[in-house]
Amino acid sequence: MCAMLLADLGATVLKVDRLEPSGLGFPRPLKFSLAMRGRKVISLDLKRPEAVELVLRLVENADGMIDPFRPGVIERLGIGPDECLRRNPRIVVGRATGWGQTGPLSQSAAHDLNYIALTGALHMIGRKGQPPTPPVNFLGDYAGGALYLALGMVSAILESRHSGKGQVVDSSIIDGTASLMSPVLGLYAAGIHRPERGTNILDSGAPFYEVYECADGLWISIAPIEAKFFAELIRLLPIDPADVPTQWDEKEWPRLHALFTEIFRRQPRDYWCKLLEGTDACFAPVLTAAEAPAHPHNRARGTYIEIDGVVQPRPAPRFSRTDPGTPLPPQPSDNSDVHGALDGWLERGEIQQLIDSGVLPRVPPVAPATPIAPKKSPAAS
Repeated sequence: MCAMLLADLGATVLKVDRLEPSGLGFPRPLKFSLAMRGRKVISLDLKRPEAVELVLRLVENADGMIDPFRPGVIERLGIGPDECLRRNPRIVVGRATGWGQTGPLSQSAAHDLNYIALTGALHMIGRKGQPPTPPVNFLGDYAGGALYLALGMVSAILESRHSGKGQVVDSSIIDGTASLMSPVLGLYAAGIHRPERGTNILDSGAPFYEVYECADGLWISIAPIEAKFFAELIRLLPIDPADVPTQWDEKEWPRLHALFTEIFRRQPRDYWCKLLEGTDACFAPVLTAAEAPAHPHNRARGTYIEIDGVVQPRPAPRFSRTDPGTPLPPQPSDNSDVHGALDGWLERGEIQQLIDSGVLPRVPPVAPATPIAPKKSPAAS
């Protein structure tokens, strides 16, 4: 994801893959692996000294390198930070991990859910009286991990251009997630944010920062925290303002929640969109991933684009002068286009020599895995 973000913003990114496909996590055709977009790919056997030498040769022309392994792996492969900095004293080595390069858990396997659990973030997510709710993997992997690594690498590369010295960026998901929590932790320290889930303003505790079901079973969101926006919502709703409890009287929140629940269930989602969308009531429909690209606002901004037949987010943020253009779709790692992948990194004669010597072998195509449908229970049958 970090490599995708950097490539989306105009970086030239080359992925060095293993010869044996490591799998894509969830079996699917390559074009749907959207985080793999924007880069060329070569495959190497890093147990061969010639392949290790090729990586270090590429390092000589690079601003940065992303290490996606557990601590110590790239050192054992012979392409650790010390080796890279000897070849290119200005290079930035970004190390992407969940637990970080140090600490008692640094060598342990884990996933997003475990990382955000350890920071206290997961404990905060969910409704009152309910267990913590896994928030997909946006918070840890992508916000606390990929974004912080990208920011760290860009910052270190900018510094390197002034100092002439590279460095290592130790970017861990636990550190990034903890950083994202700073504002809420400030409220917690002040005694404003309660430990109990679903009792605070931003975690479904407040009825004016909540989602509500409509008559057609679809959902809408309201978030008029400020008094003037709350007043606008009440003005627009088919309700007598005298019947509305005081916004910030927490003892009245259950009654206000019940009132909003009853009102929004009277009409389908489209009715509320026509009434409230575009006003200062802080309103938006809760769209599915399939609906979002078709929303008029997203269409007007071109928030989504289509690449190789797959609708996906446009690169963000946007620039007034240096638009990086449409990303390259995910590329196969079969060494079928090593000249195209290495063009600009090595001379064409060097590339051909690597092919002739077998350092860049062709990888036999592997049929994509097919997910197995779950068996039906006897009752379902």
